[in-house]
Amino acid sequence: MRALKIAATGMSAQQMRVEVISNNLSNMSTTGYNARRAEFSDLHYQQFARAGTINASDGTMLPTGVQLGLGTRPAAVTMKLAQGALSQTGGDLDIAIEGRGYLEVTLPTGEAGYTRDGALKRDGDGLIVTSDGLAVAPDITIPEDATSISINREGEVYAYFDDTVEAQLLGQFTMVGFTNPKGLEAIGSNLFTETEASGPPVQTTAGQEGLGTFRQGYLEDSSVDPVYEITELIEAQRGYELNSKVISAADQMLGATVQVR
Repeated sequence: MRALKIAATGMSAQQMRVEVISNNLSNMSTTGYNARRAEFSDLHYQQFARAGTINASDGTMLPTGVQLGLGTRPAAVTMKLAQGALSQTGGDLDIAIEGRGYLEVTLPTGEAGYTRDGALKRDGDGLIVTSDGLAVAPDITIPEDATSISINREGEVYAYFDDTVEAQLLGQFTMVGFTNPKGLEAIGSNLFTETEASGPPVQTTAGQEGLGTFRQGYLEDSSVDPVYEITELIEAQRGYELNSKVISAADQMLGATVQVR
């Protein structure tokens, strides 16, 4: 009975949907996190009678035919690109991105990674790094005797010292954009890597090429909407229950068939 397998694909789909929702809710406090959404498409169809098939000697054709669907399958888990709210922290090295764009970091493999998590730190050598110790590109080192740090909207990093009035320019963060940010590959720790689907990175100055700007002393909150996610969770649970009822009904029908004497 095909209904058993069809309903099983529906249960599997709703289970994946719940897993995506649970991941969103678990990251509702993750800096710069964008919510994901599970998308599905219908599976293969069995053609019992194709539409347009000649049905009689007078040339009458079937207007619709008989097509039986075999369930559903996962099509994509897409990232919903949305600007999260900015929370003021007052940290010298906390920067939020207002608008599109990513910071570039250097991964342990030497490859480039990209993030919107602007909770930056400095290591023992004064190099500006992420919370995981990855250097932010380009490398910017803060002198030990710097009393304070200022980062403007274009990403220029200035250091202030006790014995000078004017600030010293240490470097400038670059802003990186992609033609299709949804095509980036998430690798954890708020990091993404380039793929063929995302297109090559476009490095430019903040505020140019349609990209956003930096804001010092702020961090971007997660864009997860808990109320929406809970509503989606309830809907997914009901969908799972309905598919399980189909399996129960199909099992009862099979049982009745076996018991026929």
